[in-house]
Amino acid sequence: MATIPADGSSSARFTSRWGLILSVLGIAVGTGNIWRFPRIAASNAGDDGAGAFLVAWLVFLVVWSVPLIIAEYALGQRGRMGVVGTFARLAGPKFAWLGAFVAFVAAAIMCYYSVVAGWCAYFMASSALQGLPVTSEASLAAWDAFQASPWPIVLHGGMMALGVVAVRGGVSTIEKANKILVPTLLAIVLVAVVRAVTLPGAGEGVAYLFTPDWGTLRVPSVWLEALTQNAWDTGAGWGLILTYAAYMRKEDGVVRNAILTGVGNNTVSLLAGTMIFGIAFAVLGAQMTQPEILEVMQTSGERGTGLTFIWMPALFAEMPLGAPLAVLFFLALTFAALSSLISMIELST
Repeated sequence: MATIPADGSSSARFTSRWGLILSVLGIAVGTGNIWRFPRIAASNAGDDGAGAFLVAWLVFLVVWSVPLIIAEYALGQRGRMGVVGTFARLAGPKFAWLGAFVAFVAAAIMCYYSVVAGWCAYFMASSALQGLPVTSEASLAAWDAFQASPWPIVLHGGMMALGVVAVRGGVSTIEKANKILVPTLLAIVLVAVVRAVTLPGAGEGVAYLFTPDWGTLRVPSVWLEALTQNAWDTGAGWGLILTYAAYMRKEDGVVRNAILTGVGNNTVSLLAGTMIFGIAFAVLGAQMTQPEILEVMQTSGERGTGLTFIWMPALFAEMPLGAPLAVLFFLALTFAALSSLISMIELST
């Protein structure tokens, strides 16, 4: 990313605080919140529930993610540079390679993210046009057929193209895109959560998510997973927020923006967890015991991607009004992935 003039005359700025916040939430709120968070919470739960993991996860929001987000906002706003220029200015030209490494990592993740965004878009369209598989076996067959088709490559290219179009338009286009993507994503998540918690039996899943089993905090891996998850789903330290912060207005406060970003991101994760736990316990509760339900959530079903792309379509098929909810769910995932992808392309270029 080119250096941006530091004076107020530059037009390369976000037009408002909320334009900036929505764009940064577009970075932070991604598949890590909706797809990964429920699985990690289930994997680090105890016999009584996952609430203790949530405590550790929130601790790392305060001691890890928010401080890093503050640093990224401050460095971007002050330096008006990308990651390479920022490292060169802070540590000297000899250390510019560190910024280049950050950009390389973002580019590598970008390639993965564009593929996942394509998967989400396909399943959104498939849910709307072809209906939902009624069993996990049928859902697995649909997944295998999709992976064997040209669609993953085609949609990967399509998502990359959409991201490039947004970035080529400059910060104004990025802001406009996120003003559509992020509020729509949040509205979809809220609708899905309301539908999920009104299902018979969903309360057991929601209660399990928030009930602490304090003994799990004695397990070091729980703390490591909590740190990893918070770092992953906030995007703190990736250089992405720094890249957008280079377009901040002078009058926008760094600390307030960082707190809004961190709290907003974690709120979406909790909403997504509420939705997934509620649906899983409501639909599978009649067929499986609690340990069996948790095993599905912990292992993501078959082949690692199973919870989202194999089990969830089959679960939606068993719900009243499940088909439109499935469309909304995969649309939310698509928007989450695309908004994050845009930021990665911006950093990498």
